[in-house]
Amino acid sequence: MPALLATLIRPLLRKHYPLTADTHPPTTPAQMAQFMARWELLNGAVDAAQQHIESQALTVETVADNTDSSREPHGLIRLPAQWETMDSVLLSWPVMYPPLWALHAQMVAAIVPVAGVVITAPHPMWARGIDCYLAQHGIATNDRVRYLHLPTDDIWIRDYGPFVGYDEAGQRAVVYTRYDPLPAYPQQQDDAMPRRWAAHEDLPARYLDLHTEGGNLWTDGAGTFIMSEQIFRSNPQLTHDRLLEMLHEVFAFEKLILLPRLKMEETGHIDLLIKLADAETVLVSAPSSRFNGDNLRNAADRLRRETNAHGQSYRVIELPTPPFYFNWTYKIWRSYTNALTVNERVLVPVFGIATDDDALDIYREALPAYEICPIDCRIGANGGGAVHCMTKEIPSQI
Repeated sequence: MPALLATLIRPLLRKHYPLTADTHPPTTPAQMAQFMARWELLNGAVDAAQQHIESQALTVETVADNTDSSREPHGLIRLPAQWETMDSVLLSWPVMYPPLWALHAQMVAAIVPVAGVVITAPHPMWARGIDCYLAQHGIATNDRVRYLHLPTDDIWIRDYGPFVGYDEAGQRAVVYTRYDPLPAYPQQQDDAMPRRWAAHEDLPARYLDLHTEGGNLWTDGAGTFIMSEQIFRSNPQLTHDRLLEMLHEVFAFEKLILLPRLKMEETGHIDLLIKLADAETVLVSAPSSRFNGDNLRNAADRLRRETNAHGQSYRVIELPTPPFYFNWTYKIWRSYTNALTVNERVLVPVFGIATDDDALDIYREALPAYEICPIDCRIGANGGGAVHCMTKEIPSQI
C-alpha cells in the first residue's frame, strides 16, 4: 500500500480493528480485560473480567514450531463424509476482528453439545480472554473446548487446515497441501498450520503438492470427490489426467466430479455452490443470480445427470441464492451451502435477509434427522465466507 494511502487509512482502521493485536498481544489479565473493554467484548465489568482471567484454571497447549511428522500414513487416505462421526471441530479465533467474536461464539455454542471444539490462538493470554468471553456470554463449554497456542494468519481454517482421514490401517492421518492463494498477503503461518498441528497430535502426515484449499473439496466418504474448476486456475500447469493421478497418489477415492466455479467471486470454491447432504442428496444454490445464473444452472444440471462412485443418481435440491453485494473492497457471494454438518447438527449460515427462513426450511425437509442451527453470518460474510469456511472437522478415532 503506498505510504500516503496507508497514512490516510490506518487511523480509520484503528477505530474498528486492533491492527497490532497479533504482534503485540495482551500479556497480563489486566491488559486482556482492558482490551476486551476497549473493543466492547465484555458482558460485565472490567474488574470482574480481570478476576475471571486471573483465577481460571485453564490449560493452553503450546504447539511446537515443528512441521515434521515422525510417521508416514499406511497407504492411501480415505476422507470421511461430514455426516460420519466427528470428534471435534477446529476454529481459528478472530483476535484481530472483534466484531467476529460473537460469530465464533455462536459456532462454539452450537458445536459443544455434540462434539469437541479446538480453538487456536496466537498467544496463551488470548485463550484466557476467549474463555472469559464465552463464560460471560453464557456459553457452557462443558470441558469440551481445547485451546492451542498456535499462531495463524487468518480465520479461514477450512482452507489451510488439515485434511484428516483414515489410512489403510484404520488410523487417523493428515494430508496437507500448499496454501498460497494470495501471494501479496501473509500466509506462511497458515501454510504451516496443518503440519504443526499433525505433529502436535502425533498423527502421520503426507504432503500433496497442489495449490488448493479445503473449501474446494466435498467428499461422500465412499469414493466420490466433488471440486470446482478453480483447481485448474490454481494449478494452470495441470491437465485433468495429471490432477487425477496426483489425487490418487494420496487419497482413496474412485470418482472426481468437476463443476464450474462462480464468476465474479474471489475463491472459486465448491462450498459456495453446493453442499452434500448425504451420498445421494446435493443442496445447490438456485440459478436465480443475474451474474451467475448460467454457471449455477450448469452445475445443477450436471449433478442431475451424474452419479456418485457407486452409480447412484443424485437428488438435487435448490436453496435460495442471496444477491451478491460489494463490501468495502470486493464482491461478496453469500451462500446457504456454506454450512457444516457435525454429528446430529447442521450449522447453516443466515444473513439477516428475507430468504433465510426459506433456506432453513429446505434444510429441515432435506435432513429431517438433524437439528438445524442458524448461525448469523452477516459480519463474517464480509470476508467472503461463512460457517464452512471458518471450521474444520476432525473425525473420531475408529
